[in-house]
Amino acid sequence: MSVAHFPYQVPASEHFAVSASPTAPDDSVPGKKSLEKELAECVEQISELQRKLYADDRYAVLLVFQAMDAAGKDGTIRAVMSGVNPAGCHVSSFKAPSNEELEHDWLWRTSKQLPERGRISVFNRSYYEEVLAVRVHPEYLANQRLPEHNPDSIWDERFESIRDHEKHLVRNGTVVLKFWLNVSKDEQKKRFLKRLTTPEKYWKFSKSDLSTRERWDDYMQAYESLLNETSTDDAPWFAIPADNKRYMRLCVAKIVLKTLQDLPLRYPEKSDEEIAKFEEHIKRLNSESNQSH
Repeated sequence: MSVAHFPYQVPASEHFAVSASPTAPDDSVPGKKSLEKELAECVEQISELQRKLYADDRYAVLLVFQAMDAAGKDGTIRAVMSGVNPAGCHVSSFKAPSNEELEHDWLWRTSKQLPERGRISVFNRSYYEEVLAVRVHPEYLANQRLPEHNPDSIWDERFESIRDHEKHLVRNGTVVLKFWLNVSKDEQKKRFLKRLTTPEKYWKFSKSDLSTRERWDDYMQAYESLLNETSTDDAPWFAIPADNKRYMRLCVAKIVLKTLQDLPLRYPEKSDEEIAKFEEHIKRLNSESNQSH
């Protein structure tokens, strides 16, 4: 179940350089109103297809979002999934693992939140933190109490586990789409300053955000490695320019929409025998109206 090729898709067979990946669209991008109108149209179509996905009950969809702080993960998830029936969609956010989660292997906590057939699950951060934040801060490995590990090979082993995990999901009917919202360091600074000078945005800022920013180059190196190691034809990564939020949201929506459109979704069919009985059901329901009078 291979996903169609899209703009900003990280290639599966050639080297991807983070430094060459755009953080903003070119000058041909439409204006604010045009972007918002097109996004609304995409969201409406996604909503319709999600109902079909739910009724079909054969496929599931997993959307993974990773990004540096202030890239716009929350707003993008909210905007793209705004028209989807909550009964068919679930959003999970993954922060520092709990004591219970540390008692299990590192894929356990996200595996519990995988989508059922007919549903969409959204991961706001994910198991990729294990080859991202943990790689930048290898001291976190001590909390995982691994029986033994080779520091020279552990990341390659984790990449292998992730590829195997996603291959298993795809083989069993889960569509996996992964989005790296690629915000520039300058744009992140602007957004941090806005959070620090706007009272209703104070809550969004954490002192740890600055500590992470100080390790920007290390994080970019970790992102480049994971993008190259885990973007496959069946479970691709998309490096979406994130400096323009409206453009970013529309790019994500278009990819989700096209992927749903390409799935062989169908509403369940009734047999001729079942349809023949519908007339009996109609008469029974109509008789209730007659009796009430």
